Amino acid sequence: MKAAIDGSGEPGKPKTLEERLAPVRKMLLACIQCGTCSGSCPNAWAMDSSPRHLWRLLLTHNGEEIFKSRTFALCSTCYSCTLRCPRGLPLTDAMSLLKQVAAAENIYIYRRSVRFYQSFMESVRRHGRVREMEFMTLYFMSMKNPMIPLKFTPLGMKLMAKGKVSFEIPSKGSGKLDALFRKAKEIEDQS
Repeated sequence: MKAAIDGSGEPGKPKTLEERLAPVRKMLLACIQCGTCSGSCPNAWAMDSSPRHLWRLLLTHNGEEIFKSRTFALCSTCYSCTLRCPRGLPLTDAMSLLKQVAAAENIYIYRRSVRFYQSFMESVRRHGRVREMEFMTLYFMSMKNPMIPLKFTPLGMKLMAKGKVSFEIPSKGSGKLDALFRKAKEIEDQS
């Protein structure tokens, strides 16, 4: 029961937060708030809200509160909650959809990780593998903060000195994977 949150809504009409959360809410309508998901989660100790609390916020239409929490960002997609849920709810898929909503809404506290992922995938799309120097250049440029790379300069120099990272000028790549990435995007948009 996976669905993609593409952020486009109807052509020319952006989706609201409530519209983006509706598919997730629909997945959880049968939640009985038993807490098995929270008790099963190996990362619950690090979460600021339990998964059960997150589902309650979602079902009571408190979308804004959900994105103040880092709970769904800490989900490691282990499926423990889904496997142990007495109602058989797709809780891991719901967590994944929340991550997609956070990316589509461009929520500040998740912006860095979304841009990190996008930069990584852009390097893979261009070359068929990640080129570390290009990947980090794309990431730093997307962050639009010239101070961020300065924090990583000593580490970068050490890695280059040991031959772990090579200095490569960013390029457009061969484009061999463009068709594959377009097809994946097309499938995501249909979901």
